[in-house]
Amino acid sequence: MSIYLSVLLDFIFGDPKGFPHPIRLIGKLISLLEKVFYRGNKRIMGFVFLFAVLAVVGGFLALLLWLCSFWMPLYWIVSIYLMYTALAWRSLKKETGYVFSAIEKGNIPKARRMTSYVVGRDTENLNEEEMMKACIETIGENTVDGVIAPLLYMMIGWFFGLPVIFVYLYKTINTLDSMVGYKNERYADFGYASAKLDDIVNWVPARIGSLLMLVAGFICRCDVKNGWKIFRRDRFRHTSPNSAQSESVYAGLLGLQLGGTHYYFGKPVEKPTIGDALREPTLADYKRSCNIMDVTVLLMMAIFSVIYACWLIF
Repeated sequence: MSIYLSVLLDFIFGDPKGFPHPIRLIGKLISLLEKVFYRGNKRIMGFVFLFAVLAVVGGFLALLLWLCSFWMPLYWIVSIYLMYTALAWRSLKKETGYVFSAIEKGNIPKARRMTSYVVGRDTENLNEEEMMKACIETIGENTVDGVIAPLLYMMIGWFFGLPVIFVYLYKTINTLDSMVGYKNERYADFGYASAKLDDIVNWVPARIGSLLMLVAGFICRCDVKNGWKIFRRDRFRHTSPNSAQSESVYAGLLGLQLGGTHYYFGKPVEKPTIGDALREPTLADYKRSCNIMDVTVLLMMAIFSVIYACWLIF
């Protein structure tokens, strides 16, 4: 089945190097259309811009898949490739792993540079502890954004016969938020619609993912009691209604305090802390974080397998 093959390919290969990545192409489209629509009333034009990007992406994919459907082997190859590249399971582990590896070797300038590839905050002055926490926050949040949510939308789309369209509309919204969803002078109004829609489409995946992470923490022999405690207490300690959901689970399971004040574009942004500082992060937390993510993904696939089996039987 296409979803299983997509997950397997992502687990084995990660992002395809040397191939045109669809998400990067969507990013270029967003940059191009931003130049067209960034004018007039920024709040209104932000809504127009959002729907224009979604219409172009959805329309292009519908046309592409329709053309490929005249030769079914090509249709399945293209569909699986597109779904596989919508996932970030292996790449998330690999990119954060580079940071921990650089810290382990004492190469702090490289660690800061690699950290800048996985977080949006300024990294020039981060110390080892801050970089490790940044990566753990990234794994916690992007286990949802990069794996669980895309899988959920693939699965929903599968029941309508449109898994590629569903997952890429989600990924487009997610990419829009990462590019224009900032609360700064340029994007506070123009990116408002994109940021709000991203909050909406991530509401269910963030909560499903967080509960699965708690189960994964139990399987990985983490402190589930503390994970549940911090999840209930801190899951809304973020400007986004979703980001702290999974981050709070990771903070509790690992006994770390995440969040706090970070710098973006040279300006401090004060964020609430998440979790209790029961201990300082260590290099071993990278493996623990990845283990939680791996088991969470496998649990998600197990749930889908049960639903799929029931669908076939009934």
